Amino acid sequence: MKILVVEDHPTQQKLAHIVLSEAGDTVSAANAADQAFASIAEGRPQVILLDLSLPGTDGLILAQKLKSDPATRDIFIVAVTSYPEKYPKAAALAAGCDAYLLKPLSTRELPSQLAALVQKQE
Repeated sequence: MKILVVEDHPTQQKLAHIVLSEAGDTVSAANAADQAFASIAEGRPQVILLDLSLPGTDGLILAQKLKSDPATRDIFIVAVTSYPEKYPKAAALAAGCDAYLLKPLSTRELPSQLAALVQKQE
């Protein structure tokens, strides 16, 4: 799969990149919404692993913008958060996210979790 990891924490971003790349996925990264839009314009991902707590435009707003645009609405968005009280699953799904995971993400399970979530939607 071609995956865009949108994560502002460098260690989390690097970890996701390594784990998914080693699983055979093509991975790109962005640390904010504007970078995510630029990355999508360069090469459309199949999946976005989206941290909801981003500087500036948060992940919920980014998801809403992507899902409201016909050019990007069919990209599968997996919301990720460490703050379920601030970013509950219902809010993520209402914003257009297709799935929701809580941090810390399991490095052993992440590639298979994403593959299972995407296959479930197809």
